[in-house]
Amino acid sequence: MENISTFYPILATIAAYLIGSLSFAVIVSKVMGLNDPRTFGSKNPGATNVLRSGNKSAAIITLVLDALKGYIPVALVQWLGRDFGLSDGTVAMVGIAAFLGHLYPVFFKFKGGKGVATAVGVLFGVHWALGVVCVISFAIVQYFFRYVSLASLVAAVFAPVAYLFGDRVLWAADRYITLALVVIAMLLAYRHSANITRLIKGTEPKLGDKKPVAAAAVKPKAKKH
Repeated sequence: MENISTFYPILATIAAYLIGSLSFAVIVSKVMGLNDPRTFGSKNPGATNVLRSGNKSAAIITLVLDALKGYIPVALVQWLGRDFGLSDGTVAMVGIAAFLGHLYPVFFKFKGGKGVATAVGVLFGVHWALGVVCVISFAIVQYFFRYVSLASLVAAVFAPVAYLFGDRVLWAADRYITLALVVIAMLLAYRHSANITRLIKGTEPKLGDKKPVAAAAVKPKAKKH
């Protein structure tokens, strides 16, 4: 039994990656009769691009499910891991694995989204207060500047800083979780490299800017003969 238990961290990490690999932007769009979000707008399979289809319900469902696939694996290890000998190191691995699953999903040819919602889910899994603080930082930047990408980047960078500041006040900070949050922030910045370039050039679209993509997002009805 002890030999099997040594594989629990690996099994938990693999399971987290597989859960993260469920691209809900594609799944929800297909179920709700919308075109594949990888074929219009930014071509990013995420909630923001699903919103460009004009279907707010699909975007909200995608956002929630993408966040849950980051939250559930981390939260389960937090709640049940001690009974299976899983430490904070496993929490860190599971968080990164779920995030990588969204970025590079094995079920969708390793072409995933940018990971904002899943990263938020991981933060809430680590500690609800950390998630709340980072969401507030996102909301503040978004409110004043109206750039989703900028708000996401600021919140991602702020996450490990907030985690360290909360040490011994709200939680006992762990070095492995801190490192995981830094890695997630770096990966999120990498996935937003094009957005960063547009922000520097001043060409990044703001939230609410209309784009001529909605018509392409809805599947055309078949003509009757």
